[in-house]
Amino acid sequence: MPEASPLLNLAPAPSAPARTTLRAHHQIARFDHSVKNVFVLPGVLIALGIAETGALHWKLHLAIRLGIGLLAAGFVASSNYILNEVLDAPFDRQHPIKCARPVAAGRVSVPLAYVQWLLFMVIGISLAWSINLPFTLCLGWLWVMGLIYNVRPVRSKDLPYVDVLSEAINNPIRMLAGWYIVNPPGQFAPASLLMSYWMVGCYFMAVKRFAEYRQIADPVRAALYRRSFAFYTEPRLLVAIMFYASAAMLFFGAFIMRYRLELVITFPLVALVMAVYLALAFKPDSAAQAPEKLYREPLLMASVCGCCALMAVLLVVDVPVLHKMLMPTAPMNRAHHLHRVAR
Repeated sequence: MPEASPLLNLAPAPSAPARTTLRAHHQIARFDHSVKNVFVLPGVLIALGIAETGALHWKLHLAIRLGIGLLAAGFVASSNYILNEVLDAPFDRQHPIKCARPVAAGRVSVPLAYVQWLLFMVIGISLAWSINLPFTLCLGWLWVMGLIYNVRPVRSKDLPYVDVLSEAINNPIRMLAGWYIVNPPGQFAPASLLMSYWMVGCYFMAVKRFAEYRQIADPVRAALYRRSFAFYTEPRLLVAIMFYASAAMLFFGAFIMRYRLELVITFPLVALVMAVYLALAFKPDSAAQAPEKLYREPLLMASVCGCCALMAVLLVVDVPVLHKMLMPTAPMNRAHHLHRVAR
């Protein structure tokens, strides 16, 4: 094998690369993955429940901030994708499908890709700065996580379990970014919801790993493609999926009991979304391996849309009978009871 780059441990492109194209450089930015920035919106919606939004000029100002914020998050995410494409090229060549990616196929100028990586970061951070400092710090954190995930000596994507945890933390970072677009003064996003968001991201990422492992169907080749696959097995991945799903729902339950009890009604639909998503991992060429293609799964899209619609309604509609039904009936510690009444 050719010697790797001493700076980033990158194996050079094939000896007879295809012609570099502008389209290939566009592809490595993965603009089709911009749908993941939808994870910014829950932070916006929750913060809106706290901030004063009555004035029309404030609403127009927020719409502009949201547009700039999503654009900034998109550029920072694309910067991370470009780095991922470049550094993963030697491993992608071991994958039956990803070997056709632009860098792996030799259709990208690697030096130019590094310029593109830095340029997209600068554009994203500059746009973020026009909103506020906390939002800028969130996107800076998102970009740094791209380095931790991809670049040696850490390269967390090679470490079992750490790969999932370090990739999925981008979910709560995006939520915090959405929160700071609204920037409610003196308030911080609920920790229980951030943890639930993190664990949900871990669940989706672990399902993706499971689908990839099954698709390759060869442990030796799987380990060449992704080093963490040298440790993972199907049972280990399924156990991890169960852990992340359970943790996500427990933290979500803690958030609901503390902030919005009505959301407990959404539990069956949330469980349905998670079950349908897991079922996708068992399909050949599963869409779970490529989240940008999930819109092609009608059952998943129907359950997600139904769940989101119900959540949106329950965030603004009170259900008093639910509070009566779920009132504590067992003896409670008196101090704890007084605290709940005071709230």
